[in-house]
Amino acid sequence: MEWNPPNTWDRIAAYLRQIPEDVGARPKAIVLISGHWEEEVVTIQNNAFPPLLYDYYGFPPHTYEIKFPAAGAPGLSARIAALLGEAGIDWKYDHSRGFDHGVFIPLKVAFPNADVPIVQVSLLASLDAKDHIRLGLALAPLRDEGVLIIGSGMTYHNMQTMMASMRGGGKPVSPDPGSQRFDGWLEEVLTRATPENRIDALAAWDKAPAARDAHPREEHLLPLHVAVGAAGTDPGRKTLTDVVMGAVESAFRFG
Repeated sequence: MEWNPPNTWDRIAAYLRQIPEDVGARPKAIVLISGHWEEEVVTIQNNAFPPLLYDYYGFPPHTYEIKFPAAGAPGLSARIAALLGEAGIDWKYDHSRGFDHGVFIPLKVAFPNADVPIVQVSLLASLDAKDHIRLGLALAPLRDEGVLIIGSGMTYHNMQTMMASMRGGGKPVSPDPGSQRFDGWLEEVLTRATPENRIDALAAWDKAPAARDAHPREEHLLPLHVAVGAAGTDPGRKTLTDVVMGAVESAFRFG
């Protein structure tokens, strides 16, 4: 797509391309939690060959012709179901929903050959922070089974601010101050706090500086809560900082 400025997404694209090298060992499969799927109970994709769900509107025609033929992993879906059951978390399967753009857009860049099986797991429609941390805790054993757990969202997702920046040419003198404050808080919590304190902080994330400026609605932040829950005691490190559409965006890795 054409963007103004043209290099809007270059740094994030470069970051995504280096994920396989950064991870090291090739994952047997990926479990991905996207900010674009909410259900009343945790829902597990259980489809050997998921289609693509073009869940966006008003974009150029070629964006509805993107292909990403990654396979599902029904055996992994069953393993996730067992882990959730052991943790006392209600769950259900979905046998028809495809990969939404929170899956196939970043992973088409990171894993362009679409040769790693993927299972998408939903958010909870309650958007309860503690419940998403608990979900991550339940999924944690998968990390020792060769599964890469990815939270796909954004650290800043105030579209009103971002669209205003884009309409202004995408070249602000400095990033949105609220995005800077919230990003600074995230970095402190995720890379310097103890594992116990970071869980407590994320459970009360809406008390952070500029929290509701960064996330008027938290669906794009909660995939991070799942990743932190799965991280256990592993330290976090910041692997990307960028300014996109007038706001600071970051990525973090655990382990």
